[in-house]
Amino acid sequence: MSEVPFIAFVSFPSAPYTTSLIHSALSTHFPTVSITAKFPDGVGTPVLQWSTYDDISHERTLSDPRTVLASSYTFRKALIRKHFLNNIVQSYITKHPDSCLVRGVPQTWAFEISWADELDDMWVDELWDLAQMLEDSDPMAGPGRWFILKPSMADRGMGIRLFESKDALKRIFESFEDDEDEERAEREDEDSGDQTDVSASQLRHFVVQEYLPRPLLIDPAESSPGGVSSPLPSLQGRKFHIRAYCVAAGALSLYLYPRFLALFAAKPYAPPCRPEDDDDDDEGDNDAPLPLDLAPHLTNTSLQQECGDENVRLLSELIGSHIFSIEGDESEQRLSEEDVRDITDQIAALLADVFQAAINSPIHFQALPNAFELFGTDFLVAHNPPNSSKKFQVHLLELNAEPAIELTGARLGWILQELFTSIARVCVKGFFEPAPPDDGQGSSGGGNRELEGWEVGEERFGLRKCLEVQVRGKTGW
Repeated sequence: MSEVPFIAFVSFPSAPYTTSLIHSALSTHFPTVSITAKFPDGVGTPVLQWSTYDDISHERTLSDPRTVLASSYTFRKALIRKHFLNNIVQSYITKHPDSCLVRGVPQTWAFEISWADELDDMWVDELWDLAQMLEDSDPMAGPGRWFILKPSMADRGMGIRLFESKDALKRIFESFEDDEDEERAEREDEDSGDQTDVSASQLRHFVVQEYLPRPLLIDPAESSPGGVSSPLPSLQGRKFHIRAYCVAAGALSLYLYPRFLALFAAKPYAPPCRPEDDDDDDEGDNDAPLPLDLAPHLTNTSLQQECGDENVRLLSELIGSHIFSIEGDESEQRLSEEDVRDITDQIAALLADVFQAAINSPIHFQALPNAFELFGTDFLVAHNPPNSSKKFQVHLLELNAEPAIELTGARLGWILQELFTSIARVCVKGFFEPAPPDDGQGSSGGGNRELEGWEVGEERFGLRKCLEVQVRGKTGW
């Protein structure tokens, strides 16, 4: 058995499940690999750093590009920070008006705010377009049009709110101020120092996105893992978003893992609206700036962990399910294999263009030939107008570094094992075991040779290539 050409530094202190997946994936391709939780000493020692961003030695990654491989790019804020992502998308579609990002990203406004009263100036500046939409009296565009507020640097559903008026948005920020005052008082009482400063800093950069109407609605109970589906009269359409994993490698190849997760909201869907007894004119009623129930609208699994696997499906498991978001006879409307293929193609195209956009912003995204990274990407599927050429439009919501893979649930844990094994094969083995010289006899060899000729759109080793471009004088692998 040949000697493993590297030492593997693996460190995920708060994610033991991720650690076990990496150990298993590496042992599949490198049975005798030496894995350590401490970065090995010695300059020039070939090292795989498959670790959290904070534990990676980025200095070694940059100084030893031929011998050190890292599981994260050093600079990638352009992708994982919502306001940076909006900036690169807007810049890209300005230069590429035919990009799928034009229709595939919700209209977004990014801004920085510290206090609620700063909104008064923003309505006539960076939020002017949004103000016009909120004030529009056209029944087709004004009343009933909703927007979603997201902290730019938060995750797991933190700070997400819905609003439909300028007053409602202001009251949301006033409630954030009240919450921050309460947290500060608790810290002083408990003498707990600065343990929540990071959380407070997250609530400064925000994005507002249009709330997408007509989302695709399906009831996950119809595709029960136990094989027993509910009768049609008892089913109710529920909103869901798609979690798709993609892997960027080198500088740069982009791969999509085609087994998508469908993450469902906890309650049946209903268009957002304020309760009838909510009175915007009540003075001092700032304790609940948005009293509507968010459970039918938010699909983040971290907000409903008590449900276990109940609200998580593979998208492929939904094939044949009834669609409840089409007017007419729902018994005749079902999700088809062709629909899933179209959704997959749209996701691949959106990811390819968003990484192209990131490459064009080298300050906030720098592709390195000796790095790779796993991203959890979120998409929402909505219905197109009846006269459109496509039935559905897929919308990119966000990209997440170090995604919370444990929320996939135990039932579907096998897809994570498959994903990490594919990453080890394509990204790790492809880097440390380059193709041997051609012997002139057509020998297939090993290592990188198995990756040669991999075309965009082609699937190998459980991954579909979405993009291959040359950055910094070297392509991905």
